[in-house]
Amino acid sequence: MTGSHWAVIGVLAIAAFSIRVVGLIAGGRIRASRHSWVLDEVPGLIVVCLVAASLAGQPVQTWIGAAAAFGAAVLTNNVIATMIVGVIIYAGLTMNGI
Repeated sequence: MTGSHWAVIGVLAIAAFSIRVVGLIAGGRIRASRHSWVLDEVPGLIVVCLVAASLAGQPVQTWIGAAAAFGAAVLTNNVIATMIVGVIIYAGLTMNGI
């Protein structure tokens, strides 16, 4: 490898390390502020964002399956039951051609 390759690797390593340090510092400051409650909600917000992004542009069957899974999650508060309900509803709708 040439010197320019090593320079790029070095710059990327410093950037990756810097991002982690800045996140650590920012997280510490947020925990000490009145906005610390936001950190408790981040995992749930990430899941909601991932699901919303996954549903964008999907057919109606997927949305109905997701709605059924959401209903199961609210009623049972059980991950396995939620997945089973969502998959069964989605499979039933797609097998019937709805």
